[in-house]
Amino acid sequence: MAGPGIAVTGASGRMGRMLIQMIHGGERAHLVGAVERPGHAWIGQDVGTAMGGAPMGITVTADALEAFAPAQAIVDFTAPAATIAFAKLAAQARAVHVIGTTGFSEEELEALRPAARHSVQIRAGNMSLGVNLLTVLTQKVARALDEDFDIEIVEAHHNQKVDAPSGTALMLGEAAATGRGVALSRVSERGRDGITGPRERGHIGFSAIRGGDIVGEHDVIFAAPGERIVLRHIATDRAVFARGALKAALWGQGRDPGAYDMLDVLGLN
Repeated sequence: MAGPGIAVTGASGRMGRMLIQMIHGGERAHLVGAVERPGHAWIGQDVGTAMGGAPMGITVTADALEAFAPAQAIVDFTAPAATIAFAKLAAQARAVHVIGTTGFSEEELEALRPAARHSVQIRAGNMSLGVNLLTVLTQKVARALDEDFDIEIVEAHHNQKVDAPSGTALMLGEAAATGRGVALSRVSERGRDGITGPRERGHIGFSAIRGGDIVGEHDVIFAAPGERIVLRHIATDRAVFARGALKAALWGQGRDPGAYDMLDVLGLN
């Protein structure tokens, strides 16, 4: 079979289905595992049949260790607690762990780090080429402009997204804060309601929109008296995230263990 073997977690989810179809239909890698949570209706079924298509020869399992054993890479768009558990198993398997999961707390991110000593761990709030270019531009613009320019990040997603701000918005916020030479945790403004008083100089504001089937839209606004600069990315198809995740899984083959991100994959760091 061509390319590395890849296992996909969260097989029934939006990203899981798209990744499975892309890997199975492509020539750069092959599918070796599909994981779902215990008790899920897909457990024990052929993943292709469960998705309403032709059999693929891969049975959906709740046993991640079994699914990871033949894999050279795991692509994981699930939830923080599940991803932390998967990271430990990926390290045992010495498999590349591509993490598209978002919504991590600082403590959860800390819990991910030990696994990166034994495996290649590639984590990004967004896997698309365009968004990662936007991250680089955001950092450069923030570095060039002083605090006369207020920074606001506005993001929009579908009505089933469970975390806010989005992982991408936080990634952009980190880029802006880095450009300014400050810690995002010190200047982040997440919510405004009621009589809040004037906007605090130097803060980075976040706003979240949830509705319909919006795939993902992100604006970084630099606003000063008399002028505004708006950097924008609009995703209209989740395939951009799946393609990026697959690119990361392939890039990670043969790399030294460690924590990487999509800027490393794309050569932008």
